[in-house]
Amino acid sequence: MNAPQQKSPDLGQLKRPDTSGLDPDKDARMIVLALAAWDFPWDIEKSLEFALFRTYAVPSVSSLLVRTGEFENRTRKRYDDTELILAEIGEHGADHPRGAAALKRMNEMHGRFRIPNEDMLYVLSTFVFEPMRWIERFGWRQLSAKEINAIFNYYRDLGARMGIRNIPEDLATFETFNRNYEQKHFQYAESNARIGNKTLDLMLGFYFPRFLFRLARPGAYALMDQPLLSAMGFSAAPRWLQWTVPAALRVRAGLLRLLPKRRRPHLLTRVRRPTYPNGYRVNELGTFPPQTETANIKAD
Repeated sequence: MNAPQQKSPDLGQLKRPDTSGLDPDKDARMIVLALAAWDFPWDIEKSLEFALFRTYAVPSVSSLLVRTGEFENRTRKRYDDTELILAEIGEHGADHPRGAAALKRMNEMHGRFRIPNEDMLYVLSTFVFEPMRWIERFGWRQLSAKEINAIFNYYRDLGARMGIRNIPEDLATFETFNRNYEQKHFQYAESNARIGNKTLDLMLGFYFPRFLFRLARPGAYALMDQPLLSAMGFSAAPRWLQWTVPAALRVRAGLLRLLPKRRRPHLLTRVRRPTYPNGYRVNELGTFPPQTETANIKAD
């Protein structure tokens, strides 16, 4: 039986913060929250899904997920737990009791495994650059320099709290690392395909019944670059879909420019989830070691 959800401040009643006078370093979280909850809620959620998806094109990452078994056996719960942990930190702040509890859970989970620092740094870089790239292509407006710096500063602080070392001090250096890492480490592996297919089915399931997954898959492929497709073992989408799917997202952006701005925030911690029909407790999110587990699992 699921435990009742912990009470929290009524963020749902908040108005969008005026970020014009905020500092992208000191106020990075509030600027990022304004983007994620008011300005680009769907875009940022989808871009972060693709950010995590990209990390599964790295055999050392996907093989660890296969060996733990959690992702293949409880894909939706793994997705929800990851999203909720990150949302608790982002919506409340890492120094708030809820945010601190979520950060503790994340560090406990990662601490069970000997994950190379370079892999952790790459995952962090996808959280920075994939939302920026998505909004540049499909956002109803472009990000300002302040917002870009706030995203970088927010995740740089989060990475430090996660114990990630050698986080670049400037955006350009971090992006160079991101590009070089993918060029070096993106390569096909069976574990990539196993985790990638499970994840893609989950994401398609948010919009389509299972019997349509086969027809919908090429539409998802149309949003993937060739290195990612190759590393996952996926085929490229037909050329007409490579044009149609991005075009549809740009049409959506144009329509959003005409609509009134969102008045209430979209908070991921408030989304109803089949995994937690009766709510959740932050300290029960994620995975825990079996009673018999005594040794860390080392990534290849």
